[in-house]
Amino acid sequence: MLAPGTLVRNPDQPDWGEGQVQSVIGNRVTVNFPDAGKQVINADVVTLEIVEEEDW
Repeated sequence: MLAPGTLVRNPDQPDWGEGQVQSVIGNRVTVNFPDAGKQVINADVVTLEIVEEEDW
């Protein structure tokens, strides 16, 4: 479901802003957030919210 280029939010860290998925390897998702930099997220623990086009 998540692919490089997808815009996401981390619901546990709303202050990070909307980030762009850089890579997905298994359950590890690397996301570049404007206010937190690159973060590696364990998708088994955190469910990232996809930012829909109408939210831009």
